[in-house]
Amino acid sequence: MDSWKRRSLYYLVGLAAVFLGYAVAYDHGMAVYEGRPRSFFHSLQVVVETFTTTGYGSDSPWSTAEMNALVIVMDLTGVVLIFAAIPVFIVPLLEDALSTTLPTAVEDLEDHVVVCTYSPRAETLISELESWDVEYVLVEPDRDRAMDLYESGYPVAHGDPESVETLEAVNLDAAKALVADASDEVDVSVVLTAREAAKDVRVVSVVDDPDHETYHELAGVDEVLSPRRLVGESLAAKVTTAVSTELGEAVEIGEDFEVAELPIQRGSELVGTTLAESSIRERSGANVIGAWVRGEFETPPSPDMELDNGTVLLVAGEQHQLERLKDLTSSQTHRPHHGTVLVVGHGEVGSTVTEALAAANVPHTVVDIEDKPGVDVVGDTTDPVTLQTAGIQQARTVVFTIGDDTVTGYGTLVARDLNPDVEVLARAEETENVQKIYRAGADYVLALATVSGRMLASQLLEREEVVSMDKQVEIVRTTAPAFAGQTLADVDVRSRTGCTVVAVERDGEILTELGPDFRFERDDHVVVAGTDDDVNRFTTLAN
Repeated sequence: MDSWKRRSLYYLVGLAAVFLGYAVAYDHGMAVYEGRPRSFFHSLQVVVETFTTTGYGSDSPWSTAEMNALVIVMDLTGVVLIFAAIPVFIVPLLEDALSTTLPTAVEDLEDHVVVCTYSPRAETLISELESWDVEYVLVEPDRDRAMDLYESGYPVAHGDPESVETLEAVNLDAAKALVADASDEVDVSVVLTAREAAKDVRVVSVVDDPDHETYHELAGVDEVLSPRRLVGESLAAKVTTAVSTELGEAVEIGEDFEVAELPIQRGSELVGTTLAESSIRERSGANVIGAWVRGEFETPPSPDMELDNGTVLLVAGEQHQLERLKDLTSSQTHRPHHGTVLVVGHGEVGSTVTEALAAANVPHTVVDIEDKPGVDVVGDTTDPVTLQTAGIQQARTVVFTIGDDTVTGYGTLVARDLNPDVEVLARAEETENVQKIYRAGADYVLALATVSGRMLASQLLEREEVVSMDKQVEIVRTTAPAFAGQTLADVDVRSRTGCTVVAVERDGEILTELGPDFRFERDDHVVVAGTDDDVNRFTTLAN
């Protein structure tokens, strides 16, 4: 029962009780004070006439003060009840009459993605789908949220995603895929319903608790994604790569030619220089394709861009060139295995980080507000004493993995105050809080909602090789027949599209030395790096 029906029921029950109460009082007063007994139904009629102002007076005038007072009170009560009926009945009816009618179905939609339901990670997924011109529809059971989405321009269908009728109404049998993203338990029900409505449709679900993956698979999910685990692995990779002599994950373009991301650490000789002053190309041989500065991706990077700790370079080159560049980006004061790593929070993300650190033999200390297995120091991470007890002054890195962005931001300030040279990595629950945590002093922030959306898009689109799950940057191998006969300088790819041509595959050979005079041929396969929108512009221009 919705709130309007509930309020209406309470009002009507209360109104009936008031009618009966006044009828009993009037009937008693006429017999006792006026000496003119009336039947109960006559007394009830007088009360109804008084409350509704449809006319009364058959028993007037009343000679006693008691009865006149009762009638006056009845008159006032009737007026109050009439005004009380306005917000209960009139206003909701007017709102329904004037409100926009929400769609409950879609027509003539094929090869689309059905998203059940709207969540923070859906924003990134929607951005990805729109950048690749993939149609979608959001199935949202909450009317108010569905109305907000509809008025904001999203294609939305108001309905219960656990209902076969709702999924049939959004043409699930003609859809490219269905995304179940409500809660771990509800998603299972959505998947079972989807299999009934369209047994062959591809289904992808998101789980917060990896222990629930088995039940999603049993329900018939094609792909179960666990973004919390990926966030933990990504944060751990930033630490383990920093203490390793080897590169982290890289995208291999050809034999011994790769694209990778390298963070500039605190204490690196590159900190404080501009990209031009760093002479990265001359000193390492690697090419800088782009750079993330406090979460914002810039490509092509300006020669005047200042390199700072926390700046992450997207670079391309042969492995030995990337290794030389890694030496330049590494800290000169915090050498491998010097100092421990503090892991703040021991939930799903935190435990994934500690598992990776343990596997890499990186010394670490775990801090959590609860005393549970695996926790070394118990206490509030916003309390400086807790971090001091954990050894913040001797730590080289602190990783905040807690799910409260406010606490993460505050803890970052505390950690930075206690040890200005410590490297701070952080997990953000919401994308909108990333910049806030950067401003608090974090060197690297990974948003759970963004990672989740990227994971979903990567699974659904199957068209891109992702460089970073937390950023909309990818490596794409495509054709460029429109550029045939033109040189790289003639095409001016960077300024026209924002993409960088990383390599060209010609007759089975990977060409990586691409100067301004390099001339495209019709059968070339071009490898480009850029954001989703940049890559879209390139493919449109080149084909």
